[in-house]
Amino acid sequence: MANRIASFFHFQELGTNFTRETIAGVTTFVSMVYILFVNPNVLGAAGMDKGAVFTATALASAFGCFLMGIIANYPFALSASLGLNAFFAYSVCIGMHIPWQTALAGVFVASILFVILTLLKLREKIIDSIPSDLKSAIAGGIGLFIAFLGLNNGGLVVANKSTLVGLGSFSNPLTLLTVAGLVITLFLMAANVPASIFIGMVASAVIGVLFGLIKMPTGIVSGVPSIKSTFLVGLFNVDKINTPQLIVVVLTFLLVTFFDTAGTLVGLAEQAGYMKDNKIPRIGRALGADSVTMLVGSLLGTSPMGAYVESSAGIAVGGRSGFTVIITGILFLLAMFFSPLLTVITSQVTAPALIIVGILMAKSLGNIHWNKFEIAAPAFLIAIGMPLTYSISDGIALGFIAYPITMIAAKRGREVGWMMYALAIIFLVFLWILNIK
Repeated sequence: MANRIASFFHFQELGTNFTRETIAGVTTFVSMVYILFVNPNVLGAAGMDKGAVFTATALASAFGCFLMGIIANYPFALSASLGLNAFFAYSVCIGMHIPWQTALAGVFVASILFVILTLLKLREKIIDSIPSDLKSAIAGGIGLFIAFLGLNNGGLVVANKSTLVGLGSFSNPLTLLTVAGLVITLFLMAANVPASIFIGMVASAVIGVLFGLIKMPTGIVSGVPSIKSTFLVGLFNVDKINTPQLIVVVLTFLLVTFFDTAGTLVGLAEQAGYMKDNKIPRIGRALGADSVTMLVGSLLGTSPMGAYVESSAGIAVGGRSGFTVIITGILFLLAMFFSPLLTVITSQVTAPALIIVGILMAKSLGNIHWNKFEIAAPAFLIAIGMPLTYSISDGIALGFIAYPITMIAAKRGREVGWMMYALAIIFLVFLWILNIK
């Protein structure tokens, strides 16, 4: 059995093994398990039942991980997109006064379009058309974005009315817990200790519990909440998508998910060393897995699903095959029964891991031709735009709009493919529509 699994996932070819893949799967899960608690809270603000969202998120995440691992053999985990769940709840449901049932129908329609675009291989063609310098900028930008998330989640970088952001308070014990975890992980990484990131997270959790900064779980096993209130609701409310406003909502779900996922896949592939001739092998299978997962998620009752940047934590500890996310998927299923134990995985525990992963991914910025301004400018806008706009897709938009402009100015406009010109126009319209007040 073990030999069959190793053969199916190409362990020898990828230079990996059961132990490494298992540790990577656990690391990825621990890095992204927060979504099981964050997503219900966010969608709960729109009136959805939190218990149902919890179960739907866990089931959809497990399904996506299994599909990605088996079909594409990549260690890319999938779950509910943080940015899009906030757009779903606060912009669509609360801001536009649209019932969550109708918004869920919007996600369902967007996911159908997503599957069609994938079958037509349009998504694959778009990703292949992106110049290598911009792909490196996307990977590096995601690294900066992940590091910023870690610094903010851990309390090291906080909001500041005078300077927008500033250094957090070291008198806060929770911030000190982040610092302790970061120091431990940095030391382990520099010493080349295997599974450094995972060990660092475990150490942080133990320190937090010992010093009373993290509460001991109230129990071990709990029942699985029912998804009756959300199951197939999107499908049964498709007829409500009948106004220009709702059509814009559907297109927004589609576009943001499209480029968030594309950017994340490029970044993760770059980090793991999968890129060959500026292309990602089996990209069609990976895109198929994520589009079908979005569809299943909408039927179960959650906001748009997508590839997770936290997968980079598993890749950083050696995950290279789909078996990594098979482990992650299994843990998502088990999490439905052991949710009380997951309360020890706080933002301070995962923050150091995100910062370290950001450091590792930032190396892609070295592949950019910084000596050529027409390349450097859009690449810089992508990289800096992601953390500053708090959005992968917005950062991509800034760079993709600037790219044909700088290339034309440098008399290199003919080198820009028609797809990149089309994307620049699409992003201009997208940003204009998204920012209409």
